[in-house]
Amino acid sequence: MSHDCYRMKEDIITPSQDKCDYTSCYCEENVWKLCELIGKEGSAPLEEIFVVFISNDNRTIPLWKQKCARGDQPVVWDYHVLLLHICGGSGSVVYDLDSAMPFPCSLELYAEHALRTDHGIQAAYRRKLRVVPANCFLLNFASDRSHMKNDDGSWKMPPPPYPAICTADSLMNLDDFISMDPSVGWGKVFTLDHFLQHYVQDSSSP
Repeated sequence: MSHDCYRMKEDIITPSQDKCDYTSCYCEENVWKLCELIGKEGSAPLEEIFVVFISNDNRTIPLWKQKCARGDQPVVWDYHVLLLHICGGSGSVVYDLDSAMPFPCSLELYAEHALRTDHGIQAAYRRKLRVVPANCFLLNFASDRSHMKNDDGSWKMPPPPYPAICTADSLMNLDDFISMDPSVGWGKVFTLDHFLQHYVQDSSSP
């Protein structure tokens, strides 16, 4: 399997990383905007696009190769969100706007360097992943950004410049996406091992 199925410029389904909508510490909204753009421009069928929430019950998940990392040390997030494009026989590709890895990056390469393994990691830091179809994410995700406010109402980090994302049914359901309880929310929940077995090994099959 190629380390990156996007060797040709015309195959990349988003703008270059520096031209994507991006607000630090709002990874879920950054990915929502990517899904929205792909849907509007038709650069890939939305059926091939998935949103991946990474977290656990403790909300302590290590990721390597993040831009804000110090050297080769992992960053421990409460959760992280990335976009996954299933390229059929070519493999799966990750778009992570917070990563120092290539943009886009093959899932195989991203798994090797950014996700690594849960073997040998304390139970409190083991990752789970909720995989949500992009169409479902666009239709159901809502955030009033209240999780990014201090008790006095000030922002922990400046919010995106566009209005908060909401649906007819909800102003805030971010916790349902971050939750790794399979009975809650949308999509399917995997352990890290099962996620990689499914999306790396299966996608490389002829």
